[in-house]
Amino acid sequence: MDNKDSEAEIHPLKTEDVKVQENHENSVERRIVNKQSSQLSRLSRWRTAAFFISLFLCLIIVFAFSFIIPCPERPVSERTWFRNYNHAVAYQFLAIQDVNKDKVQDVIFAFKASNGSSSSFNRSCLDEGLPSPCAFIAAVSGTNGRALWERPAAEEVEWMECGIKQLGGAEALGCLVVGKPVSLTAVDGHTGEIQWRHSSDFGANYTVLTPVSVIPDVDSDGVQDLIIFIATGDKIKTFIHSGKNGKQIGSTGSLTVDGKPRYTRLKLVSSTYFLFYTENSLYAYSLKDLYRAATGMEINLPSLQQDPQWEKNIDSTTHRLSLLSFGDIRYLAKIPGQSQENILVVNSDMAMLINAHNLQTLWTLNVSRVVSEPLLGYYKPNVLGIVLESEIGPNTKEVMVVESGSGTVQWSLKLNSREESPGPATLPTADHRSTFLIWGEYQVPGNDTRSRAPLQKLYLFHPSYTNVLLELRNSTDQIIAFDALLFERSRHACYVLLRGPQPSEEPGMVSLMKRKLKEDVSGSRVIWLSQVAVDSEQYIRDRLYRMRFQSRA
Repeated sequence: MDNKDSEAEIHPLKTEDVKVQENHENSVERRIVNKQSSQLSRLSRWRTAAFFISLFLCLIIVFAFSFIIPCPERPVSERTWFRNYNHAVAYQFLAIQDVNKDKVQDVIFAFKASNGSSSSFNRSCLDEGLPSPCAFIAAVSGTNGRALWERPAAEEVEWMECGIKQLGGAEALGCLVVGKPVSLTAVDGHTGEIQWRHSSDFGANYTVLTPVSVIPDVDSDGVQDLIIFIATGDKIKTFIHSGKNGKQIGSTGSLTVDGKPRYTRLKLVSSTYFLFYTENSLYAYSLKDLYRAATGMEINLPSLQQDPQWEKNIDSTTHRLSLLSFGDIRYLAKIPGQSQENILVVNSDMAMLINAHNLQTLWTLNVSRVVSEPLLGYYKPNVLGIVLESEIGPNTKEVMVVESGSGTVQWSLKLNSREESPGPATLPTADHRSTFLIWGEYQVPGNDTRSRAPLQKLYLFHPSYTNVLLELRNSTDQIIAFDALLFERSRHACYVLLRGPQPSEEPGMVSLMKRKLKEDVSGSRVIWLSQVAVDSEQYIRDRLYRMRFQSRA
């Protein structure tokens, strides 16, 4: 007999107790298991209920946004629109900005007439205390050409600068109108309302140096201020005005030059310089110098610092740049560099790029008389180029695209051209290059017979087809202003034409037109610059019609 049986015979009650205890433990375990199973079952039901409730809420939200809550309407832009003004003359100003905040660019321009174009605004020259006719500032919708606002602003417009932030303390971008007789008027770009107007005394026989420059807030009112340069004889008068209320800050500064000046503003790493140039000389003033000359006070702002390298090369008495001496300067332009802006100097027979850090010449290029402002564009992907138009003979010009880094000519074209022909324009494309729009008249090489004045034709060129021009349109009207841009972000490539008589001419019909570029591409004439035709003409049109655009930062 084994030990268990002996133990059971000796202690029979103890064995029964052990069995009872084992049964009790098994019962307790079963109750725990059953309880846990019940809890899991209830948890599973709650999870299922939560899932279906969440799904139901999601379906309600999707249904609401899809059918009940209306989506914001995207403005439908007309492909072409015209706006005409009778018995008027137009000024050579064209500004582009989103006036009515519909994410489509609008057009602001100036014309002179006895009354505005629309009776809905019911504004006359007399309402603003101006003689009739007077200069109106008008904003036109980029979608359909509808007048957004019109406002009598001055007797005559000397200059207009738009896109100024916080002008008059307004949230919208504003326009500053420099009028004749001398007046400064701030206009709210969104409503057309006058923010402030001040008369000024610029003296006799003056010329406003353009553009008007916006400078940091120097009177501590929280709004950027304005600096205006007026040329009278061999002097440049400097006026600083508050951007908030238009009042003059300090007195009038005076600079001395040796001819008819123009200027450009150069932004260095930690300082700002204004470069004034005449035919024979180049002068440099820091913003700190100009503020001191206008107010007689010193001011310590981070944006008003002076560059030590530049100060070494500026004559302390005349403010001439000693390292840069050029004759017959025609244009001075800012060219973006790797870390800061560089300076492009164009005179009668040469273009040269100057390193703005050490004032050393980076490259030179032989060009004849340049007839339009240098323009930036991209011939190669992400490689900045400079568009130069130079006169090479009577009514003849050469258009060149020059690589900004090396001065290498990437592409060139000879065109017949009128003296008053508009300058070129560029549009950024999705392949990180540019579409180039050029005015002139192409003549087949070898055909030199010309018995009439050149026509004004608009051509399109894209670097993907280096031997192809598209002739888009032929205009016989007098073109006052021309520009091309993307009216919506990365889409809706258009050009704008302002045509009609100018202020020195008799009033007539002034016409403002916006036209979508694709409309002209589809019906364009293909011109082969070489005898080799790579593709069919229709294939060229179709491919350039499908070309996509991309806004650059």
